[in-house]
Amino acid sequence: MTSPITFTAAGGGSSSAGAPASLQPAYLELREPPAGGGTANPGASLGKIKFQFNPKELSLAKNAKWKREAQRNAKKSGPPEFTGSDPSKLTLEMFFDATDTMDDKVVKAVEQLFSCCVPTEKSRQGKKGSPPWVIFQWGGLTSFPAYVSGVTAKYTLFTPSGTPVRALCTVTLEEISGEQGGQNPTSGALAARDVHVVVAGDTLASVAYRAYGDPALWREIADANEVVDPMRLRPGTRLLIPALEELEGRHGQ
Repeated sequence: MTSPITFTAAGGGSSSAGAPASLQPAYLELREPPAGGGTANPGASLGKIKFQFNPKELSLAKNAKWKREAQRNAKKSGPPEFTGSDPSKLTLEMFFDATDTMDDKVVKAVEQLFSCCVPTEKSRQGKKGSPPWVIFQWGGLTSFPAYVSGVTAKYTLFTPSGTPVRALCTVTLEEISGEQGGQNPTSGALAARDVHVVVAGDTLASVAYRAYGDPALWREIADANEVVDPMRLRPGTRLLIPALEELEGRHGQ
């Protein structure tokens, strides 16, 4: 039994820090798998894969397994018995374009996605090859911890020398652990997050103090929102506030 859900965005244009909430940049956060395997908290950050253009829609699927016992001489089939469920799967598209620069940045972006389908170097050295943990982030939307189970890249435009400068990639994320329930991309997130709307007089330090009681944590808020100039916060800007336990997990690594 499959239960697909598709989330459609109002707009899929590119975005930058300090933009309205509808233009928050989407990205895939890569983390080292837990040392020694298992499904504990992930390891150190391996960077991000940024969306050049925000996705237009997200498809989420969940499969459930049921068994029916045959009943002799019965006119109807027996009641279904639940035997387990498969992990949730999130499918999204990533569009890359380099027609403005005509360089190889599209090829590098696709190679970075493909690298998510193989074990990390650290896990191979530990004799337990595991793929990087991947978490889809878009504003206040946070997916379950997952790994990339499949990437399909379709090159649609090339330079005269044959270098691809446009590609459409279909990426499938599969849930790491089936413990997290719910058919919602936010189910199973590493930590809850909040959103703060900037008002006149706000600074990142003051926002950090209100959120955590520690103004020194303003850099974490800046990093989460890719703020280039922390001295220029426009009123009305929506800032993603990472949960305190998420910050503690990063600093404890």
